[in-house]
Amino acid sequence: MEKSVMDLMAAIREDFGLPETDIRTYSPLTLAYVGDAVYELVIRSLLTGKGNAQVSRLHKRASALVNAGAQAASLERIRGELTEEELHVFRRGRNANSATMARHAAMTDYRKATGFEALMGWLYLTGQTERLLTLVRLGLEEET
Repeated sequence: MEKSVMDLMAAIREDFGLPETDIRTYSPLTLAYVGDAVYELVIRSLLTGKGNAQVSRLHKRASALVNAGAQAASLERIRGELTEEELHVFRRGRNANSATMARHAAMTDYRKATGFEALMGWLYLTGQTERLLTLVRLGLEEET
Protein backbone atom coordinates (compact mmCIF):
# COMPACT_ATOMS: atom_id res chain seq x y z
CA MET A 1 0.00 0.00 0.00
CA GLU A 2 1.18 3.51 -0.79
CA LYS A 3 2.93 5.19 2.15
CA SER A 4 0.77 8.34 2.05
CA VAL A 5 -2.31 6.16 2.48
CA MET A 6 -0.75 4.37 5.46
CA ASP A 7 0.08 7.67 7.19
CA LEU A 8 -2.76 10.00 6.30
CA MET A 9 -1.76 12.68 8.79
CA ALA A 10 1.72 12.95 7.26
CA ALA A 11 0.14 13.33 3.83
CA ILE A 12 -2.22 16.03 5.14
CA ARG A 13 0.67 17.90 6.77
CA GLU A 14 2.67 17.78 3.56
CA ASP A 15 -0.17 18.71 1.19
CA PHE A 16 -1.48 21.57 3.34
CA GLY A 17 1.87 22.83 4.61
CA LEU A 18 1.07 22.19 8.27
CA PRO A 19 3.99 22.42 10.67
CA GLU A 20 5.16 19.49 12.78
CA THR A 21 3.80 19.94 16.29
CA ASP A 22 4.75 18.42 19.60
CA ILE A 23 1.92 15.98 20.29
CA ARG A 24 2.65 16.24 24.01
CA THR A 25 1.23 19.78 23.94
CA TYR A 26 -2.20 18.57 22.80
CA SER A 27 -4.92 18.38 25.39
CA PRO A 28 -6.40 14.93 25.94
CA LEU A 29 -9.77 16.20 24.74
CA THR A 30 -8.19 17.35 21.47
CA LEU A 31 -6.72 13.87 21.06
CA ALA A 32 -10.17 12.39 21.80
CA TYR A 33 -11.76 14.75 19.25
CA VAL A 34 -9.48 13.42 16.53
CA GLY A 35 -9.65 9.85 17.83
CA ASP A 36 -13.44 9.82 17.69
CA ALA A 37 -13.35 10.62 13.97
CA VAL A 38 -10.51 8.19 13.24
CA TYR A 39 -12.22 5.34 15.07
CA GLU A 40 -15.50 6.06 13.27
CA LEU A 41 -13.68 6.03 9.93
CA VAL A 42 -12.02 2.69 10.71
CA ILE A 43 -15.37 1.17 11.72
CA ARG A 44 -17.15 2.53 8.64
CA SER A 45 -14.33 1.28 6.44
CA LEU A 46 -14.61 -2.19 8.00
CA LEU A 47 -18.36 -2.31 7.51
CA THR A 48 -18.33 -1.08 3.92
CA GLY A 49 -15.35 -3.31 3.14
CA LYS A 50 -17.55 -6.32 3.83
CA GLY A 51 -19.71 -5.40 0.84
CA ASN A 52 -22.46 -3.11 -0.29
CA ALA A 53 -25.37 -2.73 2.12
CA GLN A 54 -28.23 -0.40 2.87
CA VAL A 55 -27.01 2.76 4.54
CA SER A 56 -29.53 2.34 7.36
CA ARG A 57 -28.04 -1.08 8.18
CA LEU A 58 -24.50 0.29 8.01
CA HIS A 59 -25.45 3.14 10.32
CA LYS A 60 -27.13 0.82 12.81
CA ARG A 61 -24.10 -1.48 12.96
CA ALA A 62 -21.64 1.44 13.18
CA SER A 63 -23.69 3.05 15.94
CA ALA A 64 -23.54 -0.20 17.90
CA LEU A 65 -19.73 -0.14 17.73
CA VAL A 66 -19.05 3.58 18.02
CA ASN A 67 -20.65 4.51 21.31
CA ALA A 68 -19.37 4.96 24.84
CA GLY A 69 -20.37 1.50 26.04
CA ALA A 70 -18.84 -0.34 23.09
CA GLN A 71 -15.66 1.75 23.24
CA ALA A 72 -15.32 1.15 26.99
CA ALA A 73 -15.70 -2.59 26.36
CA SER A 74 -13.07 -2.44 23.60
CA LEU A 75 -10.73 -0.64 25.97
CA GLU A 76 -11.15 -3.37 28.57
CA ARG A 77 -10.30 -6.02 25.96
CA ILE A 78 -7.06 -4.25 24.95
CA ARG A 79 -5.97 -2.84 28.32
CA GLY A 80 -3.52 -5.69 28.97
CA GLU A 81 -1.88 -5.13 25.58
CA LEU A 82 -1.19 -1.41 26.07
CA THR A 83 2.32 -0.10 26.58
CA GLU A 84 3.07 2.23 29.49
CA GLU A 85 3.00 5.21 27.13
CA GLU A 86 -0.36 4.14 25.68
CA LEU A 87 -1.77 3.66 29.18
CA HIS A 88 -0.60 7.15 30.07
CA VAL A 89 -2.42 8.63 27.05
CA PHE A 90 -5.56 6.64 27.90
CA ARG A 91 -5.49 7.80 31.54
CA ARG A 92 -5.04 11.44 30.51
CA GLY A 93 -8.11 11.13 28.29
CA ARG A 94 -10.14 9.25 30.89
CA ASN A 95 -9.36 11.82 33.57
CA ALA A 96 -9.98 14.90 31.40
CA ASN A 97 -12.78 17.18 32.50
CA SER A 98 -15.28 17.31 29.68
CA ALA A 99 -18.09 19.84 29.63
CA THR A 100 -20.42 17.32 28.00
CA MET A 101 -21.46 13.72 28.47
CA ALA A 102 -23.25 11.23 26.24
CA ARG A 103 -26.95 11.03 27.01
CA HIS A 104 -27.18 7.26 26.98
CA ALA A 105 -23.94 6.33 28.73
CA ALA A 106 -22.83 5.69 32.27
CA MET A 107 -20.23 8.16 33.49
CA THR A 108 -17.60 5.41 33.86
CA ASP A 109 -18.19 4.19 30.30
CA TYR A 110 -18.10 7.75 28.98
CA ARG A 111 -14.77 8.45 30.68
CA LYS A 112 -13.24 5.17 29.46
CA ALA A 113 -14.51 5.93 25.96
CA THR A 114 -12.93 9.38 26.07
CA GLY A 115 -9.64 7.78 27.11
CA PHE A 116 -10.00 5.22 24.31
CA GLU A 117 -10.65 7.98 21.78
CA ALA A 118 -7.67 9.96 23.10
CA LEU A 119 -5.50 6.90 22.53
CA MET A 120 -6.86 6.47 18.99
CA GLY A 121 -6.19 10.15 18.26
CA TRP A 122 -2.66 9.97 19.68
CA LEU A 123 -1.83 6.87 17.63
CA TYR A 124 -3.17 8.53 14.49
CA LEU A 125 -1.39 11.84 15.04
CA THR A 126 1.90 10.12 15.80
CA GLY A 127 1.66 8.04 12.61
CA GLN A 128 1.26 4.70 14.39
CA THR A 129 -1.36 3.43 11.97
CA GLU A 130 -0.35 -0.21 12.23
CA ARG A 131 -0.57 -0.13 16.03
CA LEU A 132 -3.92 1.67 15.89
CA LEU A 133 -5.36 -1.02 13.61
CA THR A 134 -3.92 -3.80 15.76
CA LEU A 135 -5.61 -2.39 18.85
CA VAL A 136 -8.90 -1.84 17.04
CA ARG A 137 -8.79 -5.43 15.81
CA LEU A 138 -8.13 -6.75 19.32
CA GLY A 139 -10.85 -4.53 20.76
CA LEU A 140 -13.40 -5.79 18.26
CA GLU A 141 -12.56 -9.49 18.55
CA GLU A 142 -15.83 -10.37 20.30
CA GLU A 143 -17.90 -7.87 18.31
CA THR A 144 -17.35 -8.71 14.63
